[in-house]
Amino acid sequence: MPAPNAVTPPAIVADFYDWFAALPVPVQEARTRLRAFLRDEWEPRANHYWERAEFPREYLVGAMRELDLLRGAWTPERTAYATLMDGLLSMEFARVDPSLATFFGVHAGLCMGAIALCGSEAQQAEWLPALRSWDLVGAFGLTEPDVGSGVARGLTTTCRREGEAWVLNGQKKWIGNATWCDVVIVWARDEADRQVKGFIVRTTLPGYSADLMHGKIAQRTVHNGLITLRDVRVHERDRLQGAHTFADTQRVLVTARCGTAWQGVGCAMGAYEHALRYAQTRTQFGRPIGGFQLVQMMLVTMLGSVTAMIGLAMRASELQDRLGPVDELSALAKQFCAARCREVVQLARESLGGNGILLEYHVARLFADAEAIYSYEGSNEINALIVGRAITGHSAFV
Repeated sequence: MPAPNAVTPPAIVADFYDWFAALPVPVQEARTRLRAFLRDEWEPRANHYWERAEFPREYLVGAMRELDLLRGAWTPERTAYATLMDGLLSMEFARVDPSLATFFGVHAGLCMGAIALCGSEAQQAEWLPALRSWDLVGAFGLTEPDVGSGVARGLTTTCRREGEAWVLNGQKKWIGNATWCDVVIVWARDEADRQVKGFIVRTTLPGYSADLMHGKIAQRTVHNGLITLRDVRVHERDRLQGAHTFADTQRVLVTARCGTAWQGVGCAMGAYEHALRYAQTRTQFGRPIGGFQLVQMMLVTMLGSVTAMIGLAMRASELQDRLGPVDELSALAKQFCAARCREVVQLARESLGGNGILLEYHVARLFADAEAIYSYEGSNEINALIVGRAITGHSAFV
C-alpha cells in the first residue's frame, strides 16, 4: 500500500518539447515497431549479451528481417525523409542498446550507402535488394590499425589491376560485423594512380580473414573485427564504379554521420529515462530521491541536453534530406550530440550512486557505450575542425 501522502509520478517523457509529433507516417510506423521490439524482446536480454560480449546473430538478423525496417531504403520513394528515417531508427536502437545501433548502421548506412552512392545501376540492382531483406549482411572497411582520423591521406591498404581482377592487400580494424557478414566494402589505394577506390568484397574469397577483437569496454555486444587481406582477388565488376577518389568515400561518411548524431541522442535519452525512473522510486531518508534539489538539478540538466540534441539532429536530418549531404552540417550534429551524450550518461550514472555501476540498472552499459559513439564516425576534434573550417574559411587540419 502506498503511503497516505504518496505522489503518483508523472509519465517519463524524454521528448519534452514534442519534437516527434509531426513525423512522416512511415517514419512513425517504423519507429513504433522497432521500439516495441526493443522494449519487449531485446532490453531484457541486452545486459546478458553485453556482459558476455556475445552477438546472437541468427536471432537478430531474423528479427531485423521480420521488422522490415529497410523497406524502400536507398530508393527514390524514401528520399524525402531518408535521413530522418535512418536517424530515428538509430536513436531507438541506441536508446536501448548502442551495440545494435552500430550493427544496424554499418549494414544499412555504410555498406548499403556505399553501393547506393558509388555503385553502378547494375551493382545496385544486384546487391541492394538482398541487403534490404537481410538475406545478406554487410560491413564497411575503412579504418586501419595505424590509420584512423588520418585515413584520407594515410590509407595503406592497396589495390592493383591485373586483367579483369583487382588484387587487394592490407588490414582494416574496428570493422563492425566483419567476422560473420557476407560482404564488406573495402577502400584501398590504387598502386597505379594513388587514388582511393572501393570494392564489394565477398568474405568467402580466398585471402580474406577477420579476427574478432577482444577486450572492449564499450559496445561489447557488437562484434568488431580485424580484417586481413592477402592477395584477395576481386573482379572488376565488383569495383564500385562510381568511387574514384577519397572524395567519393567521404560522400558515404557524410551521409551516414547524421545517424551517428542520432545514436548520441538515443543513448542520452535512454540514460535520462533510466535515471528519472530510478529517482522516482529510490528512497533515501524516508523519501524518493527525486524530491532532492541536487537530483532534480541533474535530471533537468540531462533533459535540457536531450531536448537540444533532438532539435539539432532533427534539423540536420531535414536539411540533408532537402539539400543533400553537407559536411559541416552533419559534423556539427555529430560533434555536439556525441559530446552532450557523454555528459548526460555521466550525470545519469552519478544520480544512481553506487547502483550506477551495476548492469541491472542499465545506465552503466549506456555510460560505457557512449565512449564509442564519442570516438567513431569522426572524433570530436575532427568534426569540430570540419565545422571550424566552414565558419572561418581557414583549415586547421595538419
